[in-house]
Amino acid sequence: MNYYIHGIPGRLRLKSPIIKKNKVVAKEVEEMFESIKGINDVDVNLLTGSLLINYNPKMLKYNDIVELLEKKGYFDASRAITNDDYIKKTVSKVSEIAISIITTIV
Repeated sequence: MNYYIHGIPGRLRLKSPIIKKNKVVAKEVEEMFESIKGINDVDVNLLTGSLLINYNPKMLKYNDIVELLEKKGYFDASRAITNDDYIKKTVSKVSEIAISIITTIV
């Protein structure tokens, strides 16, 4: 599983193989964010390793949250794909499949 990141002001979604199916790490992440002013809600999905973080953009910056997760070893932004990267990769795969099917038919 790759790292994934997508954010808009006030909402940040990350996926990390470090969190996936790891109850101890998930609990640590939840507890870490409980003490940070400006974090409104953190939803951890153990099955996918996904974090959905709702925060107050007037109090925190997107990069502050990512840097904290990196500092604690829960995320690696240098290895993360963005939503745009994910869409491009998916469209490319679908195009390859479609071309393969068309050339097989013709």
